[in-house]
Amino acid sequence: MKVAIISDLHGNYEALRSLSEKYDELWVLGDLVNYGPEPAAVVDFIERNGTIVVRGNHDHAIGYDVDPRCTARYQKMADVTRKYTASVLNKHQKEYLRQLPLNLELQRQDTRFYVCHARPSDPLYGYCPEESQEWVQELQHVRADVLLVGHTHIPFVRRIGDRSVVNPGSLGQPKTGKSDACYALWEDGLFQLKSFAYPVQETVDRLKALGFPSDVEKDLITVLQTGSV
Repeated sequence: MKVAIISDLHGNYEALRSLSEKYDELWVLGDLVNYGPEPAAVVDFIERNGTIVVRGNHDHAIGYDVDPRCTARYQKMADVTRKYTASVLNKHQKEYLRQLPLNLELQRQDTRFYVCHARPSDPLYGYCPEESQEWVQELQHVRADVLLVGHTHIPFVRRIGDRSVVNPGSLGQPKTGKSDACYALWEDGLFQLKSFAYPVQETVDRLKALGFPSDVEKDLITVLQTGSV
């Protein structure tokens, strides 16, 4: 069995449609929308093709019309693109985001998974980097062999005792220092962190056509092209 695991798509349909990996199931760890120029296309694709989908803080922000609580450096980008995203999604698409679960527990073959966007104790907003010792505490509160999370946009696999924390990184807005889209693959009990180049300029051109303020446009494009602000 092969499972493709993606997270933090952020309205980047060009990256999503460029994912050529063949899979049996597609698991999505949240943040389908905001920052990117094609949120509606992303939501429609995931609604059709996502096997397992949980809600991220940006999905929650659009579904419930609330602040996504971004860091100061990303706040203006989030505010501007949230208004745009809300204007282009229809009622059904917003309802889809609103009804996504905050977490899921499931089993495939002999492996038990706990799936959320950020961390079990704070599934929407809890930022926890790979090296944090707080993962030890987080694992104490879940009954699973693997904890799957996103939110940080930085991929990692961390083994803690006989269990693992896995972050596939970001498909639509990677923060790895390069533009390649990131995802994870689980096949017959083994994880791989993978990435691929996609036509970044296509996404950039679509962003430019939206008429965002120049400073916001510049920051969004810089993240896409360089993998950092």
